Amino acid sequence: MADLQLTPQVLEGRFVRLEPYAEALKDELRRALDCDPESWNVFAASGLGAHFEDWWTRAMEEMAAGRRVPFAVRWRQDGAVVGTTSYLNIQPTDRGVEIGSTFYAPRLRGGAANPECKLLLLSNAFEAGALRVTLVTDARNHRSQAAIAKLGAVREGTLRKHKVTWTGHVRDTVVFSITDDEWPAVRAGLEERLRT
Repeated sequence: MADLQLTPQVLEGRFVRLEPYAEALKDELRRALDCDPESWNVFAASGLGAHFEDWWTRAMEEMAAGRRVPFAVRWRQDGAVVGTTSYLNIQPTDRGVEIGSTFYAPRLRGGAANPECKLLLLSNAFEAGALRVTLVTDARNHRSQAAIAKLGAVREGTLRKHKVTWTGHVRDTVVFSITDDEWPAVRAGLEERLRT
């Protein structure tokens, strides 16, 4: 079996275009993340305001090391960058990856942005040979848990006292996954959601 290879590349759908981080995107992304301060309270790290430089630097370093592929989310209808998402914790030999660090501007939540981003990311990961895709979220983030469950991901459990977040909160992390065997049904569900 070949190792999982996830490289920075543009992923484009009907509603969104996922663009790997590049210097030309930095200012647009900073503006996109600099909204909805309340939402950042349930993130492990913050991309808001003064925290953006650290967010950007860490993402670029992890991308250079092959551990992460961070994307700016561009809304095709108006061309605006409206958020971010990433492949994280890429495990080439074990053929696993996490999708996370996902933030959307409030106007895009609850619509086509999240299901299409996940369809693009999951399709690319499984086509590249992934056996497992993990999605995790703060146990306090009930909206995120509901969105992940709606994808068809399996809730595996909770990692207790898993992380200390940028606010100092000791976080419990809820873990979900989708395996290659489950992917066809998950893909069909996402495609159906995007047709309506």
